[in-house]
Amino acid sequence: MSAAVQTLDISPVGRVEGDLDVRVDITDGVVTNAWTNAEMFRGFEVILKDKDPQAGLVVTPRACGICGASHLTCAAWALDTAWGTTVPRNAILARNLGQIVESIQSLPRHHYGLFMIDYTNKNYAGSGFYEEAVKRFAPFTGTSYEAGVTISGRPVEIYALLGGQWPHSSYMVPGGVMCAPTLTDVTRAWSILEHFRRNWIEPLWLGCSMERYEEIRTLEDFEAWLDERPEHANSDLGLYWRMSKDIGLDSYGKGHGKFVTWGYLPHEDRYQKPTIAGRNGAVIMKSGVYDGASDSFKPMDQIHTREDMMHAWYDEGDDLHPFDRTTTPVQKNDIDPDGKYSWATAVRHAENGRLEAGPLARRLVAGGPGEDFQHSDGLVLDMYRKMGGASIMLRHFARMHELCILYREAERILREFRLNDEWYIKPTETDGRGWGATEAIRGALCHWIDVEGGRIKNYQIIAPTTWNVGPRAGNGERGPIEEALIGTPIANPADPVEVGHVCRSYDSCLVCTVHAHDGKTGEELARFRTA
Repeated sequence: MSAAVQTLDISPVGRVEGDLDVRVDITDGVVTNAWTNAEMFRGFEVILKDKDPQAGLVVTPRACGICGASHLTCAAWALDTAWGTTVPRNAILARNLGQIVESIQSLPRHHYGLFMIDYTNKNYAGSGFYEEAVKRFAPFTGTSYEAGVTISGRPVEIYALLGGQWPHSSYMVPGGVMCAPTLTDVTRAWSILEHFRRNWIEPLWLGCSMERYEEIRTLEDFEAWLDERPEHANSDLGLYWRMSKDIGLDSYGKGHGKFVTWGYLPHEDRYQKPTIAGRNGAVIMKSGVYDGASDSFKPMDQIHTREDMMHAWYDEGDDLHPFDRTTTPVQKNDIDPDGKYSWATAVRHAENGRLEAGPLARRLVAGGPGEDFQHSDGLVLDMYRKMGGASIMLRHFARMHELCILYREAERILREFRLNDEWYIKPTETDGRGWGATEAIRGALCHWIDVEGGRIKNYQIIAPTTWNVGPRAGNGERGPIEEALIGTPIANPADPVEVGHVCRSYDSCLVCTVHAHDGKTGEELARFRTA
């Protein structure tokens, strides 16, 4: 006799960042099937059609309230490649710095404000770490929660030195940047970084100096570091690792085991005449595809990108490259698990199928082959190989492990500025196709632009969450989060915190919903979905 299947519809799963709905089938206390539903329509591609080519510099940073610099980076590089611009080295450094400090602010904000709250769930009251977790990570009252969320605002003060404000600055433009930092600005930026380091990274997050943590190269090194001093084991990182293992977060959330990163941070001396073809060889953080099953690395080229809309609320064909899309939403968007059930498309690689994007993908590719000038770091790849692949615990660790790496690159940039050199070279506006890519903190982000007759003929965005939260493809292959949910143990169907763990390990972000109200009566007039 077959076991009974219990179906849970969870809405919303996310905290703050949009309306991710998840349906899971549970058999004998384990998830056996899953569907991820992005409930909000991203309309930016429609908004930008027929606009001035530079409209994307203003509009797309508003696609997200926490990673606008990543969208601005993509929008600027897309026009640079379409127009054949020259970008001065100072401008490349300034663009990279803006993106880095925005990413650094996101790390404690997500860790404390979205992820670690689940460790205070009463399902874990039996853990020996539970009492300490509640003391540190309870929302609003936790000691580390308050400190981490508060200090997360400091790095983007550096962004404001460059762009005048954060979020939603448009200081990156085709041909460079609209800023010229002074020596005072650079000195202030150093001071902000140091404050962030000395008041959070070292005393609270690591429990040691950055230099000591940076000596860790392997899983065994990390475990030895944990045992080396009580300050290491009792740091927020140490508590995260030890409690994660205690409550079993190293044992599920595996996913497809295939990963993608566009790479990011173009080198200031290697991408001053940007082209689509030349980007992979110019980025400091490597681009690539990693297949965990074969333990192999391949290059990643944008020509392999496909969007499958068999199960998405669009009516424009299937298996399209973004340059060939028209963004035609269907008018009747009923949820049909066997048919169309999401605003996200099923993004796939033409040769390798569904791929997971995000910090884990970046860290795995960072351990693979590359050029001498490119960043290399094998710790997470070593952990992946020795710990049996991906898990909730490793996926989130990979995200937080990037902290020191990005911090050091920000320091290098501040040393590399040549304040009297050029920051902007005026481009010649032409028709053409362009592509700009980067790694937002959540993963692979890219913009495609087609300029014709001096207007935007087509604009397409594929965000990290589109890769991860997409529905099934036409061949039935689940999306990355859907696949990662398979095998998840559910201790209490009335409080399925385990589903939240899986989704939040991807930091799925589906912002923002906009409502219109009558200012006098408070009556809702209209609702627009723009994720």
